[in-house]
Amino acid sequence: MKTLAKEFNVFEIEEKWQRLWEEMGIYRFDWNDFSKPVFSIDTPPPYPSGEFHMGNVLNWTYFDIVARYKRMRGYNVYFPQGWDCHGLPTEVETEKRFGVKKTEVPPDQFRKMCEQTVEKYIDLMKKAIIRLGCSIDWTTEYKTMNPDYWRRTQLSFIMLYEKGYIYRGTHPVNWCPRCETAIADAEVEYETRTGTLYYVKFPLEEGGYLTIATTRPELIPACVVVAVNPNDERYKNYVGKEIRVPLVNRKVKIITDELVDPKFGTGVVMICTYGDKADVRTVMKHNLPKILIVSQNGRLNEKAGKYAGLTLEKAEKAIVEDLKRQGLLEKTEKIEQEVGVCWRCKTPIEILERKQWFMKTRILTNRVEKEALEVKWYPDYMKYRLIDWAKSLDWDWVISRQRVFATPIPIWYCEKCGETIIAKPEWLPIDPKFEPPKIEKCPKCGHKKFIPEKDVLDTWFDSSITCAVHAGWPDRKDWRRLFPADLHPSGTDIIRTWAYYLMVRHLALFNEKPYKACLINGMVLGTDGRKMSKSLGNYVATSEVFSKYGADATRQWAAAGGATGSDIPFRWQDVEYGRRFLRKLWNAARFASFNLQDFNPEEKPVLELLDKWLLSKLERIVEKVTEAMENYHFNIALEEVRNFTWHVLCDQYIEAVKDRLYRKEIYGEEKRKAAQYTLYNAIFRILQLLAPFIPHITEEIYQVMYAEKKKYKSIHSSPWPSPIKEHINKEAETFGDMAIALIAAVRREKAEKRLPLNAEVKRLKVYVSTEKIAEMIGKAEGDIRGACKIKEMEVLFSDEEGKPVEGFPEMRFVAEYG
Repeated sequence: MKTLAKEFNVFEIEEKWQRLWEEMGIYRFDWNDFSKPVFSIDTPPPYPSGEFHMGNVLNWTYFDIVARYKRMRGYNVYFPQGWDCHGLPTEVETEKRFGVKKTEVPPDQFRKMCEQTVEKYIDLMKKAIIRLGCSIDWTTEYKTMNPDYWRRTQLSFIMLYEKGYIYRGTHPVNWCPRCETAIADAEVEYETRTGTLYYVKFPLEEGGYLTIATTRPELIPACVVVAVNPNDERYKNYVGKEIRVPLVNRKVKIITDELVDPKFGTGVVMICTYGDKADVRTVMKHNLPKILIVSQNGRLNEKAGKYAGLTLEKAEKAIVEDLKRQGLLEKTEKIEQEVGVCWRCKTPIEILERKQWFMKTRILTNRVEKEALEVKWYPDYMKYRLIDWAKSLDWDWVISRQRVFATPIPIWYCEKCGETIIAKPEWLPIDPKFEPPKIEKCPKCGHKKFIPEKDVLDTWFDSSITCAVHAGWPDRKDWRRLFPADLHPSGTDIIRTWAYYLMVRHLALFNEKPYKACLINGMVLGTDGRKMSKSLGNYVATSEVFSKYGADATRQWAAAGGATGSDIPFRWQDVEYGRRFLRKLWNAARFASFNLQDFNPEEKPVLELLDKWLLSKLERIVEKVTEAMENYHFNIALEEVRNFTWHVLCDQYIEAVKDRLYRKEIYGEEKRKAAQYTLYNAIFRILQLLAPFIPHITEEIYQVMYAEKKKYKSIHSSPWPSPIKEHINKEAETFGDMAIALIAAVRREKAEKRLPLNAEVKRLKVYVSTEKIAEMIGKAEGDIRGACKIKEMEVLFSDEEGKPVEGFPEMRFVAEYG
């Protein structure tokens, strides 16, 4: 056996093994191995922002731990990695990078610019994932912007269209006026903002007025009706009468609707097209007319009269000034309100009517609930986030977007009759903007010219088929071998998007849920307890953490930071503790390597009490860690094995047996071999338990100390330790604890007397209450004397004399110092 060096460089070790693992193909999925059960992970394809932040570190550490653990449990693990390339953020970044607007260059040229941007950022993020030590099978890497992935996304569109799940229509949609695109409900975030509640007088036709409280005076020109609650006695006499809309002088009816909250403002509301979803419901319910005054760029159009051309913000100011001038503004109040904003640019969203493509998702809500309840969730309560979200949706999923860099919708329209022409699967991948349909004429009217669909697909439409794509759909005949995915990792913030879209898409496509289990991670918090963010000034860059402490220490922070699904605070001291643990583990292994030079692993000597004690306790740890790993309680698993290694192995056992290892002439060869056997096997099993958490240093120690004898190519190829029943010895644990407690008591007394730990104890009298205790303490006498530097030791019967041993009132001692 080789010996470990005194010093170790974590950065060199990590870089070395990241390179060698890839060269050795340790983490490749074996398509030809049917002897092992498979375990497939639906790895998130991250958006290539160029930055692998601490939230990503938390996510990828979680599912890399699972991948490593499952391999050691005997699974053929499929751990792919892709990149979710498309999206508005890439377009914005590309415009900045090249100094152009997407409207200033041809679409195909702008797309190539976007691809260059994405490739640059993928390279940065891939290096960070490798730097973290993730056991990805990089032969599976894919990019959603590549034509082959287009083909899969477009095929799924065609299948859903033919099944009746996809339709085109003019409906109210969430619209970002800054990004100038439709967005889905899941892309609308809500912020609490301070606004103004304006109390506006609406003149009655018969004289007088009703006061309406609104936060959107700029939408007064779009008012189509005024509503009150049918149970509001204050306004019963006004129902059915006419009232004039201020400034535009239009007469509208006063109606009743149960949605009106009598306690808000004055209890009278204006219904506009559209201020919010309540307006949409009311307009549809009462079949009201529509006055659409907001353009897609957020400016008012000609239907707004004198306010046409103004931005919403400027229109609000102009209308308020006009209301004041005409004496129609009664008062204003500050109000805290939840404002729906675009997920990307934080601009308040508008509701516009636009012709868009939709997927029917609400018809699947009952099925989503049923399947979500059958999925195993970690933690369990997270399933209700998915179920509650599905039940809360008012609209189907708008899947079309008004952008450039995205998967094209494989549709054309007949120039003459407007017939929809959908691509055939064999035409894919295809971009209708550059290629005509592969037919000679319209099947309906015979016309030969076609108009391409210029809208593109939502980015989530790409990434919501990953469970099937990872499995090999549609090319591999055996793709259901890996489908449904055994594990779908997700964050608390994307359950409503990714976990939900995966569910509805796969149910609609294949009538089967996409994943068997869902592992949820929380958010990373800054040192101030708030979500880590550059804007809040509590941000820590991953590169800074890696460059200071390396990957294994950082992974320990992620694994031990808190329960699965909970928000994890980033604390430098947690990463520092991880670094110190690496040093402790290295020193223990190094100590063992020097004392195992003449050890033969084939021999099994008769074990001493403390040898049995350690190995029995270790088997208990194996059971606890295995149970925790099966339930994805990473923090519990890591803390169990770290505490055992640091305190039981290092602080207690090694300190107790050092003398036995050093002084063969005193203790004899057999007892020394017993300590060697125990150290050799205990450290190997500890390395195995730690391997999913700290893969680099465990590999380094394994290769130096064990590879030659154990013959596994890697510690990560070795089987996960199962409890060795013959090592479990309750009696050894009980009396071993007493022996260790006695050693600690004597050492503590030396410290109290300000004596060095190597100060000789001339005589130690140990007083016990039973013969059994006396017998067992006698069996550990050699280790007790060696650890405490005791010249003579007696075990006597008494329950009154001496100083009590902490935790064991049935044992007391008196130490005499020379």
